[in-house]
Amino acid sequence: MPDLVTYAAGGAVARLTLDSPHNRNALSATLVAQLHDGLRRAADDPAVRAVVLGHTGGTFCAGADLTEATGGDPFDAALARARELTALLRAIVECPVPVIAAVDGHVRAGGMGLVGACDIAVAGTRSTFALTEARIGVAPAIISLTLLPKLAPRAAARYYVTGETFGAEQAAGIGLVTEAAEDVAAAVDALTDALGKASPQGLAASKALTTTAVLAGFDRDAARLAEESARLFVSAEAREGMLAFLEKRPPNWAAP
Repeated sequence: MPDLVTYAAGGAVARLTLDSPHNRNALSATLVAQLHDGLRRAADDPAVRAVVLGHTGGTFCAGADLTEATGGDPFDAALARARELTALLRAIVECPVPVIAAVDGHVRAGGMGLVGACDIAVAGTRSTFALTEARIGVAPAIISLTLLPKLAPRAAARYYVTGETFGAEQAAGIGLVTEAAEDVAAAVDALTDALGKASPQGLAASKALTTTAVLAGFDRDAARLAEESARLFVSAEAREGMLAFLEKRPPNWAAP
């Protein structure tokens, strides 16, 4: 199995780096499984006070891997993947130490859910963001579990449906990221230095206060949203939208 996520721990910081630049760090089954493993390693290390989720290449995460083959019933396969993404986002939220997204590139679709799941997010000035699901016939269903608690309601209502691209400053203004920074590494180092002064018990209890409502949303809505996501992914419109994306052409519903 290729290493699509690298793990490195030093001092109080564990660094998880998405390292699949050939497909823009898309959320393949392998990458998701390795990210799970890294989160578990960090949570089990008593020295760790922060997890930094970074990336190689010019894209933090492009969302679902639309090229990944699946066997069996298409709906069942789509439902299984929706549940895998749900479990991954929940694992980030439930991690007993804060998770910091270090973004210095593009974020699309499901990658937005990763950013939303992190407790703190720092974005470099070259970063761009977009929720492009509606353009291929689906919806940001599962990632709503981590995005809607963070985004300003007016911003969510706009970017969920338009698929517009926006930058780091706008992302900070609407609550998607914590900070837009010229130097992402320096900003993250300042945060990890601060977290290194905290006790394990203090960190876990303090983080839990901020995630209780988010986890309640998972408990209430995750099963329904996974079903909705799977239904949309196997629809005729989604098949056309994904094929158009892969063929780099407008879908058949696009306005001239």
